[in-house]
Amino acid sequence: MDLYLDSVDFLEIEEAFKLGFLKGLTTTPTFMHRHGITDIDGAIVKLSGMVPELQVEALGQTHAEIVEEAHRLLSLPLKRSPVFKIPVSLGGLRACKTLCDEGHRVNVHLIYTLNQAYMAMAAGAAFVCPLAGRLHDQGHDAFKLYEQCVNVAQRYDYPTKIMFSSVRHPEHVRQAMLAGVQVCTVPWGVLKRLCDNVLTTVGADQFFEHTRLMTIKVGEVIRASNPTCRLSDTVTQALMKMTESKLGAVTLLYDDGSLAGIFTDGDIRRRLHDQGQEILDKKMSELNYTANPITINADALLYEAVNIFKERQIDNIIVLENNVPLGILDIQDLVKMGLIG
Repeated sequence: MDLYLDSVDFLEIEEAFKLGFLKGLTTTPTFMHRHGITDIDGAIVKLSGMVPELQVEALGQTHAEIVEEAHRLLSLPLKRSPVFKIPVSLGGLRACKTLCDEGHRVNVHLIYTLNQAYMAMAAGAAFVCPLAGRLHDQGHDAFKLYEQCVNVAQRYDYPTKIMFSSVRHPEHVRQAMLAGVQVCTVPWGVLKRLCDNVLTTVGADQFFEHTRLMTIKVGEVIRASNPTCRLSDTVTQALMKMTESKLGAVTLLYDDGSLAGIFTDGDIRRRLHDQGQEILDKKMSELNYTANPITINADALLYEAVNIFKERQIDNIIVLENNVPLGILDIQDLVKMGLIG
């Protein structure tokens, strides 16, 4: 089943045809006017160079008027000849036959009955286009009509393609395929939703999450800032380092730069509660900081860090590179990445 776009919006037309597999575009001057396009001919010329196949209305009340309008459109500097859309009527069918005899292709639309569809096939129409949404609005079984049109075309060997149009929602597209139609023309708003499915989204998110867990290293996601304090630094200095780095901890170092421990904002709050503000001037060496903190190597994969956070119920892990503190991995960083709930 060929997929066409039904639109007059140039921006969404450009976006939709980036997909690379849409076969054509259906549009009408009436819709262009409603969309605020005043230069209809200019729009048709532009569209003829944007899409593989353009289907556009040849307006007229009589056979002569329809054919004349088709010829007028052909006189425009089009990049390629359009398919002419003509509403079903005796005059329209006669115009269809005339244009087909001249070598042009015609889409007979506004079809509501099998008899109308048959007449269009007999007139040589390249496309017969019942309107699903409008038929449903009037209480008719549109899908049955599409199936009948497909069967008649196949039984009597008409080359006419049955086009499913007036699509209102993704279910219409599914029904179009089940009915066996050869073409379905779809608004961009519906077309974008054809891939939507909650289970697919959940599965894709899981695949993405697992891929990151198994391929990204811890050192690639830690923040640029690496807040550290010597044991001779005060609590106030540690608090300033936390504030500057927007992390809830600082790595404590011995004078030789080796790892001594970790001091967190939770440690500060607890000591303020127990001892009061005087602890702000105390040195790290005077406090019971956390020695032998939990660490992870910068080359470790993220899944290892996630396991540590979950098993140890901590908020920060010190990241080492060649046994030297490289930075701090904060649990919130992995929460933001969607790796920890």
